Amino acid sequence: MWIADQWNDYEVLDTSCGEKLERWGDYYLVRPDPQVLWQTPKKLKQWKKPNGHYHRSSKGGGQWEFFDLPKTWDIRYRELIFHLQPFSFKHTGVFPEQAVNWDWFSDKIRKAGRPVKVLNLFAYTGGATLAAAAAGAAVTHVDASKGMVNWAKENAQACGLKDKPIRWLVDDCVKFVEREIRRGNHYDGIIMDPPSYGRGPKGEIWKIEEKIFPLVQLCTKILSKNPLFFLINSYTTGLQPAVLSYMLGTEVKSKFGGKVTADEIGLPVSSNGLVLPCGASGRWESV
Repeated sequence: MWIADQWNDYEVLDTSCGEKLERWGDYYLVRPDPQVLWQTPKKLKQWKKPNGHYHRSSKGGGQWEFFDLPKTWDIRYRELIFHLQPFSFKHTGVFPEQAVNWDWFSDKIRKAGRPVKVLNLFAYTGGATLAAAAAGAAVTHVDASKGMVNWAKENAQACGLKDKPIRWLVDDCVKFVEREIRRGNHYDGIIMDPPSYGRGPKGEIWKIEEKIFPLVQLCTKILSKNPLFFLINSYTTGLQPAVLSYMLGTEVKSKFGGKVTADEIGLPVSSNGLVLPCGASGRWESV
């Protein structure tokens, strides 16, 4: 398992009964997590006095209950700064487990010894975009939500990266890649963090099991002649690491050589030394 264990401003303190207790900077949140099937004693005092608690509804979705929590606040990861704000469906604006992937591709960008162009699809609030830009890449950031792209821009400004070569685009990711093929544009690195289910700006339906492989096929057509890496993230239980590995192997490694690795990603739980599973990632890299 690849573990995001380099955070200072974030930690999973404990997990029990379908929930996780987290520290985000100076504030404590309790949020549901479908992976937490076990029941252990909730001994930490923050379980009873968190700053925010997301209560899941039996009808789907849920709602926040807040206790002395600011509307927004910041946390840091290495040189990066993220604005946080709890919003619908339990999210805060950052997926901390992705830091293990940020470190991986940032190292490859820094060691490339050449200009690197990166495409970040389903780019959300820009964690991967900022990491790649801070490492020296020129980044194209694509997300279907205007609000998420604006949030990412605010994060870039907070990090002192607003003048870096970042293209901010509100667009359907599949249609954007199709247009890039027609334009003849190419990228040295591709990152995709697709949702399990979603809708594009014009109501287009996205189901990862149906759409992910055709998108990988399309993306191979916009890789440069000497690509550096290709990263796929998945939070869908049906897409195991082996599935991500097979897709990258058949579509990327077969054309460009290199190697493919895939594994679960996770976050350490400080109270007991366990690691909380948080999905899977597949990585292709040149060698």
